[in-house]
Amino acid sequence: MKHLLRQGAIGVLVLAAMMFLHPVHSHTQGAVRKLVNRTAPAYPSLARNLALEGVVKVDALVNADGSVKTVDVKGGHPVLAQAAAKAVRSWKWESAPRESHELVEVRFSPE
Repeated sequence: MKHLLRQGAIGVLVLAAMMFLHPVHSHTQGAVRKLVNRTAPAYPSLARNLALEGVVKVDALVNADGSVKTVDVKGGHPVLAQAAAKAVRSWKWESAPRESHELVEVRFSPE
């Protein structure tokens, strides 16, 4: 029993360490704004316990200065969605003449 618990704990640590995040694509009307700063989301403990992985689609309304004004989750597992939205709120894009909608996919994976 102790061996199984130890393996489970190691698996959780590996999952947390190996989880990565990256925007698959980002679109604006016309040109694409460059993402200049992003932080990885905190992997929810429930997601770790369930070994969840997947993609959360997010529409970020980005101010002209590159800061995120609003975030709207468009799809993805509900357990991962809140963590993805919280992370995207802290992201920063390059400055632009006006606001833009940036569509991103936040990928959670134990790889």
